[in-house]
Amino acid sequence: MAASMASQAAARGLRTATSKNILLDKLKCTWLSPRRWLNLQEYQSKKLMQESGVAVQRFYVADTASEALEAAKRLNAKEIVLKAQILAGGRGKGVFDSGLKGGVHLTKDPAVVGELANKMLGFNLTTKQTPKDGVKVKTVMVAEALDISRETYFAILMDRSCNGPVMVGSPQGGMDIEEVAASTPELIFKEVIDIFEGVQDDQALRMATNLGFKGPLQKQAADQIKRLYDLFLKVDATQVEVNPLGETPEGQVVCFDAKINFDDNAEFRQKAVFAMDDMTESDPTEMQAAKWDLKYIGLDGNIACFVNGAGLAMATCDIIDLHGGKPANFLDLGGGVQERQVYEAFKLLTADPKVEAILVNIFGGIVNCAIIANGITKACRELELKVPLVVRLEGTNVHEAKRILTESGLPITAADNLDDAAKKAVAAIKK
Repeated sequence: MAASMASQAAARGLRTATSKNILLDKLKCTWLSPRRWLNLQEYQSKKLMQESGVAVQRFYVADTASEALEAAKRLNAKEIVLKAQILAGGRGKGVFDSGLKGGVHLTKDPAVVGELANKMLGFNLTTKQTPKDGVKVKTVMVAEALDISRETYFAILMDRSCNGPVMVGSPQGGMDIEEVAASTPELIFKEVIDIFEGVQDDQALRMATNLGFKGPLQKQAADQIKRLYDLFLKVDATQVEVNPLGETPEGQVVCFDAKINFDDNAEFRQKAVFAMDDMTESDPTEMQAAKWDLKYIGLDGNIACFVNGAGLAMATCDIIDLHGGKPANFLDLGGGVQERQVYEAFKLLTADPKVEAILVNIFGGIVNCAIIANGITKACRELELKVPLVVRLEGTNVHEAKRILTESGLPITAADNLDDAAKKAVAAIKK
């Protein structure tokens, strides 16, 4: 489990900076990651919140422009917000290939909702977090727009150093919490939750006070905090983050946006939640890798990296780059690897037209190097490998593994260490 969690964090870090590093450094927390990511759209998270009695805006979901228009009329709200539903941030500043700018729009005229939805649905929305061609929008959320007089930040997450959940809050919400933690760490508040006792009334009230809620709003905020913790437990979450947790001019405490991360090891008892998993935006190769419990992230280079362990994967990518090469992927076998997984991993790597060489870097601890070697030779023969293959093996049963590779008669280049392996992989491409 620990190796799996580490590989997820490392893989994510290859794409973008880990979103909570600064905050967690300040709190001395460890962010727990599941085996893979369950991706829910915003409206799905809000539905889960509604079911736990958490206060959210009234909303409907629409798949067509006519449904969006009808939803806007049913809301009968002073102002309506229309939000494109994709699994990426920065929607408000995104651009559609229909020409429409912005994936989030406010209006007081229901008729405009239909017009805007017509330019969103079926079109690709490009934001700072999507691929360059954007993501096709298939669903929009039509919600009541509420004025926010003040924004705060609140989250519940798992903290390994506390052996359980912890609440984190700040009166400075509506902005990147990382910036708050870096510039004004005194505005970050933490409450450790006893996993057996749950959130106590005094803890919830203290957090509400630290968030800046006053008078009747303080008790209302404390109630929302306790309901959010109930949701956290109910769905086996590793994180419930609300930004902003705001107050309205009318005196309401509302969760305006939320991100929920789930423990995928609890899938067996969260079937209804996992049935909502939106995989339409997932990378097909990553999905195929997940079927074999492989951690795969595609990169832009031409040297495929085939390793066991997140730290080793990061080091392999770095050393390839150091010697003038570019990694084509991050592929972590994990600790309990079997021959079939090695074979399937090779299938994934060789299917990538960018791959011009493969570097296998295995440090066998709980991994038996002989299993890796047998999987490599089987894959090379059955897949008729056409690109250079460089293999570096160390650790458990390594002598037997090297014998298997040597006696296979296959054109496999052996490497003495990681530095040697990286040099040989880069040189193989140049040849």
